[in-house]
Amino acid sequence: MNERGPAIGIDVGGTKIATLLVGRDGSVLAREMRRTPADDQQATLDAMVEAARAIATTDVVGVGVAAAGMVDLGGLMRYAPNLAWRDTPLAPFVGDALGLPALADNDGNAAAWGEFRHGAGQGSRQLLMVSVGTGIGGGLVLDGALYRGANGFAAEIGHIVVEPDGLRCGCGNRGCWELVASGSAITRQGRNAAARHPHSLLRELSGGIPESVTGNMVTEAARAGDTVSRGIFVEVGHRLGVGIAGLVNVLDPDVVVVGGGASEAGELLLAPARDAFVRAVEGPGERPEVPIVQAALGNDAAAIGAAALVFARLAGDAG
Repeated sequence: MNERGPAIGIDVGGTKIATLLVGRDGSVLAREMRRTPADDQQATLDAMVEAARAIATTDVVGVGVAAAGMVDLGGLMRYAPNLAWRDTPLAPFVGDALGLPALADNDGNAAAWGEFRHGAGQGSRQLLMVSVGTGIGGGLVLDGALYRGANGFAAEIGHIVVEPDGLRCGCGNRGCWELVASGSAITRQGRNAAARHPHSLLRELSGGIPESVTGNMVTEAARAGDTVSRGIFVEVGHRLGVGIAGLVNVLDPDVVVVGGGASEAGELLLAPARDAFVRAVEGPGERPEVPIVQAALGNDAAAIGAAALVFARLAGDAG
């Protein structure tokens, strides 16, 4: 095995499997995309292996898998709130099939490590990652090491209950943070707004069908100056910032990196989040500034991070 060779990072989500060949500097050398057969656990595992084989080179040193859910320290997906996965052997299956050292971790953990090593968190020692997509994922780098907790389940921040009588979450609880501060919340509010405001740009972009509104439409309308859509980002950003304030009170990070698909809205989401954060965090005038910054690696963060975790493990590093 070439000890300086690349690693494969696989980010498996509810709709797609993003597979990257990653160099040790975080560069993406090749990529392969596959659809996720989300209702078929074995078919998903097979698709992951096929995608990895499509970009593998002879000097690959290992494979890392990032997935949304409770991944234990042995690489077993114990529970995925938004996929029909229970006790799924992510790392054992992929490693055996490819004949490579393999690991698996929560996608928020992987994204946090990717941003820490190669993205917006470079230079940090205490990083909080908040991944705002369909739900909210999280990751923690504490004292330069990825923090996984006793069982590997740390930083499931999206499932902090903020409204006990709120909507039902995919995890089974009601009122989880991700229901009010995620991309799904933006989409849901966008559809409601398009129904209530027939003359809004949002209604126009949806072709007059409120149920067809997407988060991207809300972003497009907000950037075009639509006040209804901007109001959605103010509300969702506020809920995001208040939640981040609570986490900063507990964890005291030196930076908060916000990633995930919804973060592509940029300042539309982050500006109200920062404003709400300052008003909600303990002692804002007494503590050093905690920057809330947009992730640098975009949708590649989890796959790059998964590959970087392979390098860290092979080197005996803190990942």
